[in-house]
Order: sequence, then C-alpha cells, then structure tokens
Amino acid sequence: MPHITTLFGFALVSLGMVLTPGPNMIYLISRSITQGPAAGIVSLGGVALGFVFYMLCAAFGITALLFAAPYAYDALRFAGAAYLLWLAWQALRPNGRSPFQVKKLDVDGPRKLFAMGFVTNLLNPKIAMLYLALLPQFIDPAVGSVLTQSLALGAIQIVISVSVNAMIALAAGSIAMFLGSRPTWLLLQRWLMGTVLAALAVKMAFEAKRA
Repeated sequence: MPHITTLFGFALVSLGMVLTPGPNMIYLISRSITQGPAAGIVSLGGVALGFVFYMLCAAFGITALLFAAPYAYDALRFAGAAYLLWLAWQALRPNGRSPFQVKKLDVDGPRKLFAMGFVTNLLNPKIAMLYLALLPQFIDPAVGSVLTQSLALGAIQIVISVSVNAMIALAAGSIAMFLGSRPTWLLLQRWLMGTVLAALAVKMAFEAKRA
C-alpha cells in the first residue's frame, strides 16, 4: 500500500480535479437543474461506472508500462504537470465559464441518463489525463505491488469524485442561485483551485525521480 502522505497527496489532487469545472460537472449540474436532483444522481451512477472502467484500464496498463519502459515515469510526470498547469489556467483566465451557467437538456429516462453519464465520463479528457498521467506520479514500485497501489489510489479518487459530485447534483439549484447573486464567491473558488493546481504542477515537475 502507498504511504499515508502519498494517499493524502493524491486525495488532494483528486479533490482539486473534481472541483475544477469539466464535462462531468457541467453535465451533472445541467441535468440536475433542468430535470431534478434525482436525474443528476442517476447520471452520476453512469459517471461512477466510467471511473471504474478508467481505474481498471489504468491499473493494469500502468503496471505493464512502468516495468517495461524505464523513462515512462518521467514522461508521464511532465505530461501530468503540464496538464495541471493547463487546468490552473482554465480556472484563472479572465471570463472563465461557470459550470452553473447551464444549458437546456431534453428530459430523458433513467437508462439514457445512466448511459449519458457513462459516455460523458469516458469522453472526458480530464479523467483520462488523471489516470494516465497523474496517478502514476503517486506510485512507487519500491513500496510494493504497482497494481495494488493503482487500485487503492483509484478507489480514493472514485470515492472523492462521486461524493463531491453527488453533493453538487443534489444542491445544484441552490448553488446556482447563490453564485448568481454573489459572483465574488465564484471568482474566489476559481482562484483558489487555480492556485492549488498550479502549485501541485510545479511540485510534480521538480519532483526527483523515484528509485
């Protein structure tokens, strides 16, 4: 199992990622506001299944990659750092879009809601990069099984993302009204998350290669 500091660090990255607006958040909020919180939760079920799919693919793929390519860690580390910086810029750039500026969606049944949540997550580049470029930075082959570490870290990410997205889906309407009347809070959230992501990117880029 990874060290407790590694688990905490990855949990922080996962929290920063889920709080940064992306396709999943925008879809879940739009669905919750236009069709109700229950529809948002059903859609979140599909999103969660997408997380599990990515976790399993990444866990087995990363295990093979880190043993086969000596320089794969550095390549993934710099790719992950670059992507975190890009996310930080998306949060900090002027006129950044709020995920609570929703678009009107058609009313769909539970099966389609679940399927759309699953597809939205599979096509989400942020989640792909999280598992393929960021997760490997927290894996140390010297600690133990790479596969076990990958699954443990992936489970942490899923729990954090599903929990946060569930709260957002249930409270989407109230949050939208709150931020609509208090734009300063939205700006503060963007700057806070942008700063955290940028700091993590710099730390990752200059981290010494693991033995």
